[in-house]
Amino acid sequence: MDLSGKSVVVTGGNSGIGAAIVRSLAAAGAAVVIDYVSRPEDAADLVKDITAQGGRAVGVEADVSTVAGIDKLISTAVDEFGRLDGYVNNAGIENRHSLLEVEEETFDKVMAVNLKSAVFGTQRAAKRFIEQGAGGVVVNISSVHEDWPMPGNFTYCVSKGGMRMLTRTAGVELGPQKVRVVNVAPGAVNTPINASTMKDDSLRQKLENSIPLREVADPAQIGDVVAFVLSDAASYMTATTVFVDGGIMQGSAGL
Repeated sequence: MDLSGKSVVVTGGNSGIGAAIVRSLAAAGAAVVIDYVSRPEDAADLVKDITAQGGRAVGVEADVSTVAGIDKLISTAVDEFGRLDGYVNNAGIENRHSLLEVEEETFDKVMAVNLKSAVFGTQRAAKRFIEQGAGGVVVNISSVHEDWPMPGNFTYCVSKGGMRMLTRTAGVELGPQKVRVVNVAPGAVNTPINASTMKDDSLRQKLENSIPLREVADPAQIGDVVAFVLSDAASYMTATTVFVDGGIMQGSAGL
């Protein structure tokens, strides 16, 4: 993939899948704005690593559950790198409750970070792309749970289901303006959110046995797919989801 000369924002970009996306984009030549709301030292380390390798990156503290936070990221990309070519809605949180258990405050928080941020991130990025006149790409980091129910994780699944329809509707609406919108939906990934499972041999084996490829994804495998989707190699792809799940959705066992 060649992203030379491209400027991309990655929300929640200082850890887990987000950090892997940042590294993949930088390796492909993109200049990257790394959003974070905590652990600024992780963002600083990423910037240091990328610049040491001749790349360009900047960390920005911004709350993407607000439009003001999203605008701050886009303004930074334009001010630092001259333009915006891609926007990755990666920020997300999970708080496991069933429908009967979930409380209003929890629901609102998860939806604000997972779905509202993606809606207005897509909107604000698209407006910038159209203003620039050369199109652009929004990548939404969804989940297999945009399509696959997970009892006990109600709000997360609802947020990802909303992201699925966001991508399809926005992709259709924005296609004539040469703005592409694509979901990348990971399955099980070796990130801090899955640390307890990965450290327990029996739980890890159970998980891996439910995956046809018999392994949990490395975050870099997700990052490389995002880089592909942002590149011209994927220029005819929009309003759809790319599942990167090792085949788990087709397996006989669920999570």
